[in-house]
Amino acid sequence: MTASGIMITGFAAAILIGGFLLALPVCNADGRWLSFLDALFTACSAVCVTGLVTVVPAAQFTLAGKLILLFLIQLGGLGIIAFTMSAFLILHRQITIRSRVVIQESYNLNTLSGLVALLIYVIKGTFVVEGIGAVLYAFQFIPQYGFFRGIWYSVFHAVSAFCNAGIDILGDSSLQVYQTNLLVNFTTIFLIIFSGIGFIVWQDLTLAIKRIIRKEFSLRRAVEKTKLQTKLAVVMTVILIAGGTLGFFFLEFSNPQTLGRLSFGEKWMAALFQSVTTRTAGFFTIPQNLFREESKLFACVLMFIGGSPGGTAGGVKTTTIAILLLTCWSVLKGSEDTECFRRKILSTNVRTGFAVFTVAFLAVIVGTTAIESIQQTSLSDALYEVVSAVGTVGLSTGLTPSLKPAGKLLIIVLMYMGRIGPVTLALAFASKIGKRKNRRKLPQERVMVG
Repeated sequence: MTASGIMITGFAAAILIGGFLLALPVCNADGRWLSFLDALFTACSAVCVTGLVTVVPAAQFTLAGKLILLFLIQLGGLGIIAFTMSAFLILHRQITIRSRVVIQESYNLNTLSGLVALLIYVIKGTFVVEGIGAVLYAFQFIPQYGFFRGIWYSVFHAVSAFCNAGIDILGDSSLQVYQTNLLVNFTTIFLIIFSGIGFIVWQDLTLAIKRIIRKEFSLRRAVEKTKLQTKLAVVMTVILIAGGTLGFFFLEFSNPQTLGRLSFGEKWMAALFQSVTTRTAGFFTIPQNLFREESKLFACVLMFIGGSPGGTAGGVKTTTIAILLLTCWSVLKGSEDTECFRRKILSTNVRTGFAVFTVAFLAVIVGTTAIESIQQTSLSDALYEVVSAVGTVGLSTGLTPSLKPAGKLLIIVLMYMGRIGPVTLALAFASKIGKRKNRRKLPQERVMVG
C-alpha cells in the first residue's frame, strides 16, 4: 500500500476501534454503554486531533476511557505511519526499503536518505516538547489538584495541546477559568505553535542554529541556506499570529462579553490566545458564541488556513496559501513563474495547492449548507462548525452537543477528511481511474478568463 492508502485505512481503523472501546461500560462513568455514534464521534475527534465533542470528556469517561482518549490523541498527532514505525524502532524491527518509501511519501520528501534519523528526531522531539509542556503545566495543576491528579492533568493537556487536539478533562469550559493565567496561557500557546509549524521546519531550523553557534555560517548565510518551505512556514506563521492577534484585539476591544471587561494587558493575551488556537488547536479562554459576527468570520478564515505541513496542525496549510498568493502576484506583475526568496516554485506545487484549496473550500460550502439544513441553525454557527471540522480545529459556538444523528455523521466525515487531507483522499479514489488512461498530448486552445 502507498502512504495515502495506509493513512486512509489506518485512521479509519483507529477511529472504529477507538469508538468501540470508548463505548464500553468500563470507560464510562455511569457504567453503561455509551451511544456508539457519540463514542465514534469522540474517537474521530481524538484521532483527527480536532476537539469537537458531543459529550463532556471530564464527566463522561472513567480513567480507562481518558487513557484511551489520550492514546488516540497521541496516535492522531504523530500519525499512523510515524506511530507504526516508532513501534518498529522500539521493538528493534528492521525498517525495510518499502517502509522507507512509505515514510518518504508521508512526509513528502525528495530523498530516501536520512529517513530513519528524521523519524527518530520527530519522535524524540515530540516527547521532549510534550514533557516540557507537562512540567510547566504541573506548576499550576499540582498545587490546584494535588500531586497525582495534577501530574495526570499536566500530561494529558500537554499531549492534547501539542497534538493540536484541544480536548480537555477539566470540565465543559475548556481553559476559560485560566483566562488571565499567564503560565497556562503561554504554555498552551508554546505547545500549539511548536507543533503546528511542522517537524521538517524543526529539523531545518535546528541545523541552522547549530551552524550559527559553531560559527560555520553567519546569520544571513544560515537564513539563505534554510529550505524554502521553512522560510514560507515561519513567515506565514508570524504574519497570521500577529495579524490574528491584532484583528481579535480591535474587533472585540469594546465587547463586554469577551475582551471588554479585561485589563489592557489581559486583552492582548486573550487576543493572542484566540489567534493561536484558531490555527487548529481547539482550546478556548473565551466562549466562541460570545464573539461578534465579524470576529467569527475572521476566525473562520484563520481556521481554514490552519498550520504548516508536516506537523500536527490541520487546515489547508500556511504554505498552500502562501503559494496561491504568490501565484496571484506573479500573474498581476506579468511573470510566468511563481517566485519566492529567489527561488522558482514548481508548477506541480502550485497545481496541488490550488487543488487543496478548492476541494477544502467546496467541502466547507457543501458541509455548511447541509448542517444549516439539518440543524435549522444560523449561517454563522453552521459555517463555524464546518470550518472547525474541516480544519480539525475543534472550536464551536455551542452547536456540537445539539447535533442530530445526521449532523454528527456529517461532521465525522468532515473531520476525517480534514485530517487525512482533501487531496490525499481525492487522489486515493482517482488513482485507479488515472492508471487506466494513457498520457496523451492534445492541441491547446485559449479560453477567456475573468
